Amino acid sequence: MSSHAGHGHHDAPASATPVHAHVPAHGHAHGTGGDPATDIDWDVLGPLLEQEAELGAAQYMEAARWIAALPTAPGVRRVLDVGSGPGVISCLLAEAFPEAEVVAVDATPALLRRAADRARRLGLGDRFRTLTAELPEDFAALGEADLIWAGNSLHHLGDQRAALAEFAALLRPGGTVALVEGGLPARRLPRDIGIGAPGLEARMGAASATRFERMRSELPGAKREIEDWSALFGAVGLTPQGTRSFLLDLPAPLSRPAREHVIASIAREREVLGDLLNAEDSAVLGRLLDPEDPEGLHHRPDVHLLSARTVHLGRRVP
Repeated sequence: MSSHAGHGHHDAPASATPVHAHVPAHGHAHGTGGDPATDIDWDVLGPLLEQEAELGAAQYMEAARWIAALPTAPGVRRVLDVGSGPGVISCLLAEAFPEAEVVAVDATPALLRRAADRARRLGLGDRFRTLTAELPEDFAALGEADLIWAGNSLHHLGDQRAALAEFAALLRPGGTVALVEGGLPARRLPRDIGIGAPGLEARMGAASATRFERMRSELPGAKREIEDWSALFGAVGLTPQGTRSFLLDLPAPLSRPAREHVIASIAREREVLGDLLNAEDSAVLGRLLDPEDPEGLHHRPDVHLLSARTVHLGRRVP
């Protein structure tokens, strides 16, 4: 996999973070080498990734409880969180599956250290561990599992069908792959914010989609797939178990932590999208990020946070 991305949709890449090699973190920015997204200070970016996942914790816990309540769900004894980043969701999965060992899998040691620290703080250390791995090279190192959570990580592998087949091979009988792919772009501002042309976030989303396609095309062994995840489950021998979307809806006025996250994520987005944005939109973003501008994000009463994560389940029939 190459490049971390703000996870939730093809726009999220730019909504939150980095570009890195192979197993990407929850929440990051798609990109390729030679741009600002590749120069990553994990001491700065790690907290941003944590904050993003913490704000969406209710979404992820609801998804985990949905999986746990399925009538076909076996006892979950081992969970792989592929592309775990700083481990916020890994720890939620440990809480949702209290009998399971949870393994946070990522290619970034600095993020895995944050994951291990979080697990210790939450008293989960006895059944939580981390694994540094780069996919597809290290699939064999992951070991078998009852649940594989792939949070916007599959699309960082060039051959998604082959990667999904590798996941399927790791499942114990009755086990489940949970793919977090798709959903809806985050919306943080009204369509018309009173400065610049209306529709700023829609244009930012289009720029992010262009960036995403560039990222996909440059992955080793990249193959185009119709993103019919149920069909892809069937193609690798898994039985589709349903698809659900989980909403994050934080209306205005935002809490201080949520507002700070919106500001940080839009700043990151402006940086990684670069010249994919037109000059007017870039200038408007400059105003929005200026703490002294009365029309900026620090002061606007209409800043909100609305997004949806979509989870697709595939099961290995016993």
